[in-house]
Amino acid sequence: MSAVISELNTDTKERLDDYVKQLVKRQFEQYMDEKLEGKIREIEENKIPTIGIIATKGTMDMAYPPFILASTAAALGWETSIFFTFYGLELLKKDLDLKVSPLGNPAMPMKMPFGPEWFKNINWNMPNTLMSNIPGFENIATSLMKKTISSKGVASISDLRDASLEAGAKLYACQMTVDLFNMKQDDFIPEVEGWIGAASYLSTSQKNDICLFI
Repeated sequence: MSAVISELNTDTKERLDDYVKQLVKRQFEQYMDEKLEGKIREIEENKIPTIGIIATKGTMDMAYPPFILASTAAALGWETSIFFTFYGLELLKKDLDLKVSPLGNPAMPMKMPFGPEWFKNINWNMPNTLMSNIPGFENIATSLMKKTISSKGVASISDLRDASLEAGAKLYACQMTVDLFNMKQDDFIPEVEGWIGAASYLSTSQKNDICLFI
């Protein structure tokens, strides 16, 4: 009889020990999961977002997107960089002489910066055949665009570029394009962060949270 009781007690003890071990294991796993989740949340909350923009266009209308995005992101505290390649290098010149290219943007409406409000709100969609056959149409379109921008209180390209730099955005120039078009570094603003190639910029931009091609 005593042997049977002893055997039962041993079995109960083993089961109790196993239960305690399982309970401790579950509590430990729960504790570690909570710590891990908290750590991940802390990293995400403290992480500084990064954005990389590749600017390839050199017209006035296409200069606004990269500088608006860069100045805004940098002002928000994001790590911001723009890589200017091919015609985008025009945006880094000391002397900005940018023009609107309506011929390359057939969907772009013309806006009149003068007259009553109903007149200024009209979208003047010009056919490509008309734009290509009118001498000096590009200069006219550029002049109208500048007046519209000024009347709406929108910053100039130069002001947006300065704002991007002041906020901490880094501007990189494509050295291959500079060599291709026989450009001189003296033609560009001194604030250029670096003269690099595609491989150098890609090795950095692959870590960005956001990459944009404009």
